[in-house]
Amino acid sequence: MNNNKGLPAIDSHRDLQIWIIENLKMVPVPEKAYGNFFEKHCYIILHVPQSKKATQEASSDLHYWIGKEASTEAQGAASTFVQHLKEELGDRTVQHREVQGHESECFHSYFHPGVIYRKGGLASDVKHVETNMYNIQRLLHIKARKHVSATEVELSWNSFNKGDIFLLDLGMVMIQWNGSKTSISEKYRGLVLTCSIRDRERGGRAQIGIVDDGVEVTDPTHIMEAVLGCRVSSLHAAVPIKSINQLQKANVRLYHVYEKGKDLVIQELATRPLTQDLLQEEDCYILDQGGFKIYLWQGRMSNVEEKKAAFSRAVGFIQAKGYPTYTNVEVVDDGAESAAFKQLFRTWTRELGRKKLDWTGKSIQVKLDVGKLHSQPELAAQLRMVDDGSGKVEVWCIQDSRRQPVDSKHHGKLCSSNCYLVLYTYQKLGRIQYILYLWQGHQATAEETKALHSNAEELDHLYQGALVQEHVTMGSEPPHFLAIFQGQLVIFQGSTGHHVKGQPACVPRLFHVQGTDGYNTRTMEVPARASSLNSSEVFLLVTAGVCYLWFGKGCNGDQREMARTVVTIISGNDKETVLEGQEPPHFWEALGGRAPYPSSKRLPEEATSFQPRLFECSSQEGCLVLSEVVFFRQGDLDKYDIMLLDTWQENNQSYEEVVKSGVSHLGTESAISGITAVNLPAIKDSQDISEMELGPRVGGRSASTSISNSNSNSSSSSVSLVDSGSLPPERLRYQAVEDLPQGVDPTRKEFYLSDADFQDIFGKSKKEFYGMAKWKQQQEKKKLGFF
Repeated sequence: MNNNKGLPAIDSHRDLQIWIIENLKMVPVPEKAYGNFFEKHCYIILHVPQSKKATQEASSDLHYWIGKEASTEAQGAASTFVQHLKEELGDRTVQHREVQGHESECFHSYFHPGVIYRKGGLASDVKHVETNMYNIQRLLHIKARKHVSATEVELSWNSFNKGDIFLLDLGMVMIQWNGSKTSISEKYRGLVLTCSIRDRERGGRAQIGIVDDGVEVTDPTHIMEAVLGCRVSSLHAAVPIKSINQLQKANVRLYHVYEKGKDLVIQELATRPLTQDLLQEEDCYILDQGGFKIYLWQGRMSNVEEKKAAFSRAVGFIQAKGYPTYTNVEVVDDGAESAAFKQLFRTWTRELGRKKLDWTGKSIQVKLDVGKLHSQPELAAQLRMVDDGSGKVEVWCIQDSRRQPVDSKHHGKLCSSNCYLVLYTYQKLGRIQYILYLWQGHQATAEETKALHSNAEELDHLYQGALVQEHVTMGSEPPHFLAIFQGQLVIFQGSTGHHVKGQPACVPRLFHVQGTDGYNTRTMEVPARASSLNSSEVFLLVTAGVCYLWFGKGCNGDQREMARTVVTIISGNDKETVLEGQEPPHFWEALGGRAPYPSSKRLPEEATSFQPRLFECSSQEGCLVLSEVVFFRQGDLDKYDIMLLDTWQENNQSYEEVVKSGVSHLGTESAISGITAVNLPAIKDSQDISEMELGPRVGGRSASTSISNSNSNSSSSSVSLVDSGSLPPERLRYQAVEDLPQGVDPTRKEFYLSDADFQDIFGKSKKEFYGMAKWKQQQEKKKLGFF
C-alpha cells in the first residue's frame, strides 16, 4: 500500500481486517478483539470475499464506523483513509458509512456472535481486549435480534427492561439475565455472545449463570443483588422495536449530482419505477431510499474529483434533507453494485454468467454438463439442481379430492385442468432425501388446489416431515423438475392427456417442443392454428392420420433430436417430417389455413445477475420485520428461525410493472369500470342507460356493453354484448394471453362471446352469470377454459 498516505499493509488472504483510528493513524485491531468497538473512536473495516464462489465479479466492502462520542477530527481522518484505500483497492469496492447503533446489515453480518459497544476510548498502551482479565465489573445491555449487539450501560437495576437481555460481567462469574418478554431465540443468541466473551476474554475459564426474570430465585440471583442491590421497584416495560416504515423505504428518488461553475447541483431526476438506463456512466447520482439509506452511484467515466467527494456530498445531502446524522450511506461504483441497490430498479441487466462472447461479439450458449453437479455444489445451487434427476419418481393425480397413483408409463403426461404430486427420492452423502413437487395446472379449480395441499400434508405426515415441498406452476417448471422426466414432460390442454397416444385425433392438436436435451425440455399443447408456430422452434401437429414434425428454419439439431424423442410419447400415428416452407396442403388445412406467425427466436428468460438474499422473519409487536443476513452460510439457519431465501426467480415483477402490464395481469381500466358497474348497487330502470366501450376495437369492430341499472336495492344488473363485436369460442377458449385477438381483455374472455354461444357454453345468460358471486364466476371460467 501507499506509505505516503499512511496506509497500512493489507493481507490479501484474509477476508476481514479492522483498523482503529488512534492519534489520526490507522492501527490494526487484534483479530480476537473483532466485534468490540470503543464509542470514542472511529474504525475502518475491510471485507474481501475469499470463498471459491467469490469470482472476479465479487466486490469488496469498505466501511468506516463512527462511535457516538468520536471527535470530528477522527471522523475526518477515517473518511480520508477510506478514500485513499478505495483508490488503492480499485473500482470493485463498495464504500459504507456506519454510525454506532445504526449500522447496515452488511456490517453486522461480519460479526456472528455479535457487536459489543465499549465505553470510553483506547489508550495507545492498552490492549484492545485483554485475555484472562478478571478484575472487571460491567453491565452489558444485549439486543438479541438476528444481528446481536451489546452496549455497556450503568451498573444499576434502572438499566434493565423486561424485553431484553442483560449480562452482568464480574470477571470470574458472568450472569445472563433474560427479561420476561424475551423469546427463546433471543435467549439463545444472547448465550452465544456470552460464551464468546468468556472464551475470548477469559480464556474459557469464567463461570456462566442464567437468570430468567419471574422464575424461581437462584444463586446467580443473589449474586446480582449483592452487586446491584435489591430490586425495590418494577422494571421498565419492553422497549418496542423501531421498525422501518415500509412506505418510507418505498419512496425512492434518484438525483443527478453535477457541478455548475463553482456550485454543486443536486437535481431530482426520477421516482419509482427506476430504470437502469437513467444511470449514465459519465455522471454521479444520489439514490435516496426515503431517508432510510442513501446510495451514491459513480459512473465509470466520472472524474476522479467527483469520486473523492462522494462521502462529503452524501453527508451534505443528508443535512440538506434534514435526515438523521446516522443515516446510512453506501457509495457504489458502476459495475460493483450491491444486490440491495439493484433491487431498487425495475430491471438490472449484466452479461449473463453462462454465456461467452466469441470474437465477433455474439453470444454463444454453453451447454450444461450435469456430470459436474456432484463435484461442483455451487453450480448445482446456481442451477437449482440437487442432482441429475436419475432418482426414483412417483406421481399422483388429484381426483375427487384424493390422490390417485399414475402408472409409470404415463409419468410426465400432465393435464392443465389437473393438479399432481410428484415425489422424488434420491441419495446424498449416503442418506435418503425427498422432494415433493406440487404441480398446479392453469385450469385447475380452487377445490383441486386445496386438495393438492391437503394431500401434500398427508404425505409429509407419512414421511414424518422429511419431505422438502416445492410448489410448481404450469409453464414455470424449475430445471430439476424438467430433469427428472428426462425430456419427456408433456403438458396437455384440458384433462384428456393420459390416453392420447394410439387414439384417433378427432380434432388436430398442436404441441410446442421447448428444449435441447433431456434436462431442459418441456412440451406444451398450444392452440392448433398457424399463428402458434414460430420459425425458430419445433412443433408436432397430430391429426387423425399422421403426426407432422414441423421444423422451423431457425431451429437447431438438438431441438430436432428432442422432437423425434417426444413424438413417440404423443402419437402412435405415422410420422412425417415437414420443413418450414415445404408444408403439404393438409398441414395448413389441419391448422385452419395459413396465417402470419413469428419468425424471431423466442429468447429464454434472462438469467438474473442478482445474488440470492437471506432474511430472518419475525413478528414482534404485531408487525413483520425482515432482517437481512449478508454473506450468509448454513450456520445462519438455526432451529429457532423462520428464514426467507430470495433467489430472484419467483418475484421478477415489481408493483409498478404489474400495474403497467394491467392488460395481461389485472385487466383494462374500461373492463374494471364495467365490473364495478355490474357489481355496484343498481338504480331504477327509468334511469339513463350508459354505454361503455371495452378497450381497443376487436377484429375490426368495437365491442361495447350496455349496462342497465334497475333498482337501488338490487344487487343485479343486466349486461348485454353487442353481437356485432362477438368472437367465435375457439378464438377465446383455452387461449393464452399472447394468443388472444388484439383488444381482448384476458380477464373477461367470456364477455366477447355472442349471447347464443355464451348460453350454449355456460348454460345460462350473461345476466345470470354476472349476477353470481365473483368466486363462482372464476370457478366456471376455469372449468370451461375462459380463465
